[in-house]
Amino acid sequence: MDTFLACEERQELRWEFDGFAPVAMTGGSNEHEAIGTRLRTLLDLALMDKRCRVRGPTMKIEVAGRIRYPDAFVFCSATTRGQTVIADPVVVFEVLSLSTSHIDRLDKLREYQATPSIRRYVILEQDSVAATIYLKQGEAWIVSVLISEAMLTMPEIEAEIRLADIYAGIELPRPETAEG
Repeated sequence: MDTFLACEERQELRWEFDGFAPVAMTGGSNEHEAIGTRLRTLLDLALMDKRCRVRGPTMKIEVAGRIRYPDAFVFCSATTRGQTVIADPVVVFEVLSLSTSHIDRLDKLREYQATPSIRRYVILEQDSVAATIYLKQGEAWIVSVLISEAMLTMPEIEAEIRLADIYAGIELPRPETAEG
């Protein structure tokens, strides 16, 4: 992994390491970037004057022997100047896209669940105001779904955000109506 990190630091593009080989990161859609930006802004505001901080999507985390660039993550440990990898994220966020849905819902879920520091994994939908939450309770992971005006409450980082605020100002597809 050290060889991968040394090489990756010199690259123009971002690469993740899936445990076996480097994987190029593709660009996201306007909606994907807007959701990620709003999320990081809201988290930054919620964490003001607290010990935890938000980063992403250009900073790496190490999870289960892999290197990932989540859309956002929160960590509560001290950092050193020039540090590029966080080994102990507490909450991790991914915004779904068509090309990464399988990886986010299965591969990254397994990796994040195998990382002791991660207490919560939040997958945000890109086409609707909805999130799937994986919360670690003891040795079990509890899954819940939030929609619309629900509050995303994260006591492990002393923060909460209204889900609809993450999507404010973002044009989402209209739900198709059944004709009858």
